[in-house]
Amino acid sequence: MDIFNVYLPVAGMEFNVLLLLLIGTTVGVCGGFFGIGGAWIVTPALNIFGFPMPYAIGTDLAHMGGKSIVSTIRHGKFGNVDVRLAVSMIIGTTVGMELGASLVMYLERIGLAESVIRKIYVIFLFLIGSYVLYDYLSHVRRQRKAVKEGAPKAEYKHTLAQKLQRINIPPMIHFKTSKIRCSLWLPVLVGLVTGVVASVLGVGGGFIRMPALIYLVGCPTLVAVGTDLFEVMITGAYGAFTYGVKGRVDLLAAMYMLLGAAIGAQLGTVAVKYVRGYSIRLLFAVTIFIACASVLFKQMNLQLLSSILILTAGIVISLVIITLLIRGVMKERRTAGAKSFVSTDREVRK
Repeated sequence: MDIFNVYLPVAGMEFNVLLLLLIGTTVGVCGGFFGIGGAWIVTPALNIFGFPMPYAIGTDLAHMGGKSIVSTIRHGKFGNVDVRLAVSMIIGTTVGMELGASLVMYLERIGLAESVIRKIYVIFLFLIGSYVLYDYLSHVRRQRKAVKEGAPKAEYKHTLAQKLQRINIPPMIHFKTSKIRCSLWLPVLVGLVTGVVASVLGVGGGFIRMPALIYLVGCPTLVAVGTDLFEVMITGAYGAFTYGVKGRVDLLAAMYMLLGAAIGAQLGTVAVKYVRGYSIRLLFAVTIFIACASVLFKQMNLQLLSSILILTAGIVISLVIITLLIRGVMKERRTAGAKSFVSTDREVRK
């Protein structure tokens, strides 16, 4: 397999091109579907397969910014992007990115970047995955109870988000696409926190921003997916710039991953059309837990187990998403065919 190895000048190492393409495609599918940059796969995977953590972070941010452009355009066509909300978060995001990047450079200087960042990764992923899974299970229980009592099923109202929306700190803004009204400071603060997390962990902040948009800001799931991808696009571009200035971005590796991601992102984005909001949250929770376990195994020096888990999980989840897409398309065509048949039959009878 040495024939597929290429030398990456910035990272100063050889890396398998097929592996970069596989990572890119997998992340493209997952990222387009969940509305996140997919760095919870890319940064750990690059680090697991030999990239020093700061280089893995910077390179992934570059790849992520380019990939998210494709996904954002597709979601925009489906009306899932609240541009006004995303733009309002950018100020907080850019400030947070700078704070996070400075912290990573400090940790690198004192020799603690690898260990500390992995531990933060594990904690964040576990907490977020647990909350999203809890929310999904609570929703299922409520729906079953409603059916048993004969009441109509009702979509869960995010109580915390509604309370935060009622905080009247000027300026108050109405976000038409998301159908919410809140203080401008709410999305700005969400952007600030996710910007720090994005820069420290080498992610677009999507795995925390997407739940934050749902549970704190109050966005519908599909709008949260598309809006987060828009923000990931900005975060990735800015993060790639600030890490590039510091010499921690290998553009050659990022370009190879983008080739795979360009295809995967198209599939993942279209698949969202055929899956209900809470089903997306369940799959999201599962992927978060898998990424958490992979990083934990790496921290325990279980290199082989960590490598197998992160790649196998990414491939399996991508296949599940593609399967949902195929089923949705086939069902849509059957429905369209049935309507066409009924329409034709009526005309014949006339």
